[in-house]
Amino acid sequence: MDYVSALVPPVVMAVFFIGLIRVIVKTQGGANKAKEDAAVDAAIARAEAAQQGSVKTEG
Repeated sequence: MDYVSALVPPVVMAVFFIGLIRVIVKTQGGANKAKEDAAVDAAIARAEAAQQGSVKTEG
């Protein structure tokens, strides 16, 4: 019976991990994909602008 108690935690973690992966895969794309992509692009542009601004003021 010790082997059952030894196997339960990894099996439970595996089930939750598989569920997490399925949720991540299902939520990719869809109606909000363009809005999410635009938000990420805007954040990247702000970060790059801030980095270029700091480089210009240092030199």
